[in-house]
Amino acid sequence: MSVNIDLVKKIQILFPRLSKGQKLIAGYIMDNYDKAAFMTAARLGEKVGVSESTVVRFANVLDFEGYPQMQKVLQEMLRTRLTTVQRIELTSDYDDEESILKRVLKADMDNIKVTMGDADLKAFDNAVNSIIEAKHVYIVALRSSRTLADFLSFYLNLIRGNVHTVTHSI
Repeated sequence: MSVNIDLVKKIQILFPRLSKGQKLIAGYIMDNYDKAAFMTAARLGEKVGVSESTVVRFANVLDFEGYPQMQKVLQEMLRTRLTTVQRIELTSDYDDEESILKRVLKADMDNIKVTMGDADLKAFDNAVNSIIEAKHVYIVALRSSRTLADFLSFYLNLIRGNVHTVTHSI
C-alpha cells in the first residue's frame, strides 16, 4: 500500500474522532488534495474557516511532525494521481451516513463555492464581451475535451452563430 492510500485510510479511520474544525480540513483535503498540496497551513485554514494552529494540530493527529511533512505527502499524491475509481473506493466509507450521490453533489457545491470565491468577475465580463463582439469564435479541443467543446459549440451557435470547433491538427 502506498503512502497516499495510507494517508487517505488514516483520515477515514480518524474522521469520527476529529474535532469539527479538523473534519472541515479532512473533507477539504479529501476533495481537493491537488489544491491543498500547495497551500500554506494559514491559507488552508483560511479556506476552510479554521485557524492555522488547527491545521498544524490536524497534521499532528495524522502522526506528521508538522504541516510541511503532511504537505509533502499531499504533493506525492499529485505525482501519483489516484484514479477516480480508486478515490471513490477509498472514500466509500468516509462518511457512512451519506450516500455516494449526496457526497458527489456536496463536492460539486463546494467546488462551485470555491470557483465563485476565486472568480475574477471583470475578466469574466471581458471574456463574454470578446465572444459577443467577435466575428467568429473557434473552440479548440483535443482528445477527451472534444465532447465538452461540441456541447459549448452547439449552444453558443444557438445564441450567436459563427462558432467553429477545431478538434484535430491540420
